[in-house]
Amino acid sequence: MSEIDFDDFLKVDIRVGRVTRAEPFPEARKPAIKMWVDFGAELGERKTSAQVTRHYTPEALVGRQVVAVVNFPPRQIGPFMSEVLVLGLPDPDGEVVLLTPDQAVPDGGRMH
Repeated sequence: MSEIDFDDFLKVDIRVGRVTRAEPFPEARKPAIKMWVDFGAELGERKTSAQVTRHYTPEALVGRQVVAVVNFPPRQIGPFMSEVLVLGLPDPDGEVVLLTPDQAVPDGGRMH
């Protein structure tokens, strides 16, 4: 893996937001959930699609804080436009476990 300098890292805008709405995404090629995430007053609500159906239901995601990259360009996923990339790590079976703060923090807070 190639190294980056700190200025490159600072270009990636990683923030915390709260899931305000979530629903199944049956049109996706792989099982996924559509989420609307509130990143606070500065960024507002953004939407995303995530392949997290192994560990989460749409109902369980609402109200949960998640961590996401908010400055990638939007990406079309089937009929849905994803505006942020929610971050996660693979469990032993390769299924996504979402990154989330271990304490409540203000929505929109930037990682540093």
